[in-house]
Amino acid sequence: MKFKYQNIIALAFLASTVSLTSCDTEFLNVTPPMEIPAENVWKDGALAEGFVTGIYAGLQQGGFSEQMLASLTDEAVFTHTGRNINTINEGSLSPSNLGWVDDTYNWGPMYTRIRAANMAIANLQTASFGDEAMKARLLGEAYFLRAYYYQQLVRYYGAVPLIKKVYALNEDYSVPRNTYEECVNSIVSDCDSAATLLDGKTILKGRAGKTAALALKSRVLVYAASDLHDVPTAKAKSSLIAGYSNPEFVGYLSGDRTARWRAAQLAAKAVLDQGTGGYKLNLTAPVTPEAGKINYISMAMGGGSADKSLDAAGGEDIIFGRYFTPSMNEGARQVGLNNGPNGYHNWAGNTPIGNLVDDYEMMDGTKFSWTNPSHKVIPYTNRDPRFYATVMYDGANWKPRPSDAKDPANQIQTGAYDLLDDKGTLINRKGLDTRQSSIEDWNGSRTGYYMRKFIDPNPALYDNTDRQNIPWPFLRYTEAAFNYIEASIELGQDAEALLWLNRIRFRAGMPAIKASGAALRTAYRQERRIEMAYEEQRYHDARRWMIAAETLGRPMMYINVIGKFKPGKSMKEPYRHDPTVYDYTYTPVEEKSHENRRWLDKMYFRPFSRDEVNRNDKLVQNPGYDK
Repeated sequence: MKFKYQNIIALAFLASTVSLTSCDTEFLNVTPPMEIPAENVWKDGALAEGFVTGIYAGLQQGGFSEQMLASLTDEAVFTHTGRNINTINEGSLSPSNLGWVDDTYNWGPMYTRIRAANMAIANLQTASFGDEAMKARLLGEAYFLRAYYYQQLVRYYGAVPLIKKVYALNEDYSVPRNTYEECVNSIVSDCDSAATLLDGKTILKGRAGKTAALALKSRVLVYAASDLHDVPTAKAKSSLIAGYSNPEFVGYLSGDRTARWRAAQLAAKAVLDQGTGGYKLNLTAPVTPEAGKINYISMAMGGGSADKSLDAAGGEDIIFGRYFTPSMNEGARQVGLNNGPNGYHNWAGNTPIGNLVDDYEMMDGTKFSWTNPSHKVIPYTNRDPRFYATVMYDGANWKPRPSDAKDPANQIQTGAYDLLDDKGTLINRKGLDTRQSSIEDWNGSRTGYYMRKFIDPNPALYDNTDRQNIPWPFLRYTEAAFNYIEASIELGQDAEALLWLNRIRFRAGMPAIKASGAALRTAYRQERRIEMAYEEQRYHDARRWMIAAETLGRPMMYINVIGKFKPGKSMKEPYRHDPTVYDYTYTPVEEKSHENRRWLDKMYFRPFSRDEVNRNDKLVQNPGYDK
């Protein structure tokens, strides 16, 4: 593998030196004022901490990119064309056409940060500054960050080359892929080292601590035990993987899968046993629907909302997150602008699709169905409280509109409605939040829905101009609980799985699940889908469970909303949602013109770029990308 050293050296700014020498010209032999000699970095605790802090930059803005991973799944679609997301969703991905790639998992940026972590690990073990506690903490953070970035690579690409040394210039950088098993073992080893070194250390928000290392280990081991990475199982489910000549790069060739699930269960339980966090995971009965909605919004806000009606303790569920403050002028703080309704002058980027909306259960725990007449007539009534905290739908209450929008009701408008104009003439007007709106119609949702999760509901915050400070949750206690539930199900421990699964549901105001065996597995996967929506989980879950063909590959469903006057009823402009005046009809529509989604089994793994393979002739390509 060849590294772009100019980028790596720029990253490792604290370890860079410039040496100018000439015969009898002592005045030239001076360190430039903006440079610090490499050997001095590891003699000073503050400089060493600055170097390790720089490695965190690989986290970028968390999952708050303008284009979110949710739009590569059956959660959302990206509204705007020309961003190369359709390249992935339509199966056109290839080594020469990588489509959209976020730098939180892109090959080059990840190895850049891994190299910096390698430098820190190598130097901190012999660092001469005297604060041993700081030295241990920084070393633990470096191990964690190396593990985290390798985890990012492995869960997108499968096995990758493991680099644990710092290359010098002019070395041979061609390195073969390690096996998938070796990659998992390496990441777990780094997590164990991090957990040991960080034990008992005071950790600031946004930095890795012991629990973060344990949580990352839990995730990696659950993935490792899953169908996609058990080669016999994967071969039985995919002819493409069955024909791949190097299956050691995508999973375990043999071994005791039950032992892998036991290891995953123990790792998840170690997180839950920390007893230092988690949000309302000790309930024995469902809270009210309104409390369930507030609980879910409070967790999504991570304690960062200025809305005092929310429980700031919701942030306790975050184990490791990317935090933002008003002084940080970052795009991640523009989540409302990127994804909010166009009728508020926002951009409607990653809008929920009907496939997600339809998967929210009714309040009694039964499935929603468009074939049920009582559901179809009022589809947004009496649903799982998390639906109302995640999705904006036609008629949903939201923030005050901008002054140029005539909507004193402040409700989402994604339909077409009968109205009487000033002259009393019947007209049909498209809603303010549609692609036929009078306000920035090109930014309207294509799906009839908008994202609400992660958008601060504080009514004083105007998303188009004001920035928010909501953290991105890389790892949270609820994920560890789900990992524990999943491993328990696979080990046949249904009672233990139900205990924790229902705790999560009770927090959301949903009734207990009473299922076992295969039905429990299905219920668990449904619960994880809903609870972790928009959190970069679904893309990986659908792939590792090998259910992508029937989930990620499904045609997208949108909603068409029509409001017609009831007999003898009418309304003059401005419009407001009113079921006493209107008969509303809701029609699901299959949409293929914007993105004609399909699933090909090569999409279980990302390809290595053609340039990377050309640079490293030992890098064997992933299945399905050789042609």
